[in-house]
This record gives sequence, C-alpha cells and structure tokens, in this order.
Amino acid sequence: MDLSFFLKGLIFGFSIAAPVGPIGILCIRRSLTNGWMAGLLTGMGAATADACYGCVAGFGLAGITGFLMGQRAWIQVFGGLFLCWLGLRIFLSRADEIPAVKASGSAAMGYLSALLLTLTNPMTILSFAAVFAGMGLGSIGDGHMAAGWLVAGVFSGSMAWWIILTSVSSLFNTRMSANAMRWINRFSGAMLTSFGLAAVIGRL
Repeated sequence: MDLSFFLKGLIFGFSIAAPVGPIGILCIRRSLTNGWMAGLLTGMGAATADACYGCVAGFGLAGITGFLMGQRAWIQVFGGLFLCWLGLRIFLSRADEIPAVKASGSAAMGYLSALLLTLTNPMTILSFAAVFAGMGLGSIGDGHMAAGWLVAGVFSGSMAWWIILTSVSSLFNTRMSANAMRWINRFSGAMLTSFGLAAVIGRL
C-alpha cells in the first residue's frame, strides 16, 4: 500500500475545496445561522461530490467522463438556476425564520444541495482527470489500488477544509444579532445569485 497516493490526494482535496466560492459562502452562512452541524453537512456534500468525480477520473470511467463533458452546458445551466433559486431564497429570508431550519430534514437538504451544486460543476471533473492522468492513473487496471487511496485522500482533504471553515464560522453563531443575520442573509444570497447568473450567462 503506497500511502504517498493518499497524501497526494489529501493535498489535492484540500486545495480544490479551499478557494471560497458558492459552496464556501453557503457553508459559512449555514454555520452562522444553523450551527456547526449544518455547516459540516454542507461541506460533507461538497466532499462527497469531489470523491465521486475522483472515482470517475481515477478508475478510468471514460464513458461517464465523456457523457458529463458532452452535457456540460445543460448541467452548468441547471446548476446556475438552482444556485439562483437558493440565493434568492436566502436573500429574502427573515432573521426570525432562522431557528425553524434547524430540523434534521433541513440538515439533510443542506447536504443534498451542496452535493448537487458541486456535481453540476463540470470543470471539477476536468481538474481530477488532469491530475490523475498526470499520476498515471485512470488508464491502467493495476492502478486501481492507487486510485482508491487517492480518492480517499481527496475526500479526507476536502473534509479537513470544511471542518476548519465550519468550526471557525460557528464560533460566531451565538453572537449574531437579528440585524446582523439579516445582512448576512442579504450578502450571501446576493453572492450566490451572482454566481448562478454568471454560470447561466456563461452558457447562453
């Protein structure tokens, strides 16, 4: 067992998750409004999607890769529209509605929404395909063990980032006034809607 592949995946997973994009904003907002677990489940959804794309690239599933890239325009538009809907919903939400979203059902939806948003970014699989190909994986059968270690590292690295981000964000959870939460909702909602519009306009 070559643990160097796990370490490489760990670094790559952390690096691909760390830039603050729509999922990062969503994770911070949910950590601030709903607490540590809600933010963590959002990050876990993104990490799961990273691991799924890592499996596709690492195990040489060229048919799936080709299909995803062939449909990337529609996938990106769908993801952008979903992001717009989510952003507008957050922007229009009231601070006094926040405690109601702490139910387990909402937590599960937080995981699924982050999973869906990450999966609808076709550029993610290109990143994995390029890195894995550079390591000689995805094209030979005897590389499956190494690919498995790499995918495990990607998931672990991605989760490490989300744990850090969620833990830092949730420290401010109990210090937020209703007015502060209102502005956080407006800012995060506007940012998510902007990301969504950019994705849709980019494919028109």
